[in-house]
Amino acid sequence: MSIRSTRPEDVADLPDLERAAGELFRVLPELAWIADEDPISTAEHDAYVRSGLSWVAVAAEPAQQLIGFLVAQRHRSALHLVELSVHPIAQRRGVGSALLRRGVEEAERLGLAAATLTTFVDVPWNGPFYRRHGFDPVLEQDLSEDLRLVLAGERRAGLPMTRRRAMRRVLR
Repeated sequence: MSIRSTRPEDVADLPDLERAAGELFRVLPELAWIADEDPISTAEHDAYVRSGLSWVAVAAEPAQQLIGFLVAQRHRSALHLVELSVHPIAQRRGVGSALLRRGVEEAERLGLAAATLTTFVDVPWNGPFYRRHGFDPVLEQDLSEDLRLVLAGERRAGLPMTRRRAMRRVLR
C-alpha cells in the first residue's frame, strides 16, 4: 500500500469508496442512517484535489486499487481533516493510520500549529482511533472560530451533537 496525492482521474471512485466505508455504521443501530447519507460529491472532491489537500491510499494488489482517502481544508492555524474513509476490504490494516499520518505531515509542512477534525467520540473507529494517534478533544471554550463553524454545519446536517466532538493534535 502507498499514499499519494489524489489525481483528477481518481475522483470518480471516491464517492463509492466513502459509501462502502460508511457501511460499518450499520453495526450501530442508532447511527445506521449514516450509511445512507450522501457522500462528498465529485465536484467537492475536485476542489480538494485542486487545493492539494487530498490523498489516496492505493493497494499494491489488486494493482492500484483505491482503498482509502483523506481530504482536508486549511484553517487559520490548523489543517482540518474533513473526511477519512477506508474501504471495508482494507479496514484494520493500517490504512487509516497511514492516511492520518499524511495529513499531520502536511499540517507540519505548512507550518500550522495543529491538525483538527470532528468525529463521534464514542464510536470505536472514530474517537478512540484518533486519540491513539495523538488527537485530544477540544473543550467548548477552546474551540476556534473555524471549528465552531464546522460543528454548526454538522448540527444543521442533523448529526447528533451530543456524540460529536472537535479534536486537535498540537504540532511542534
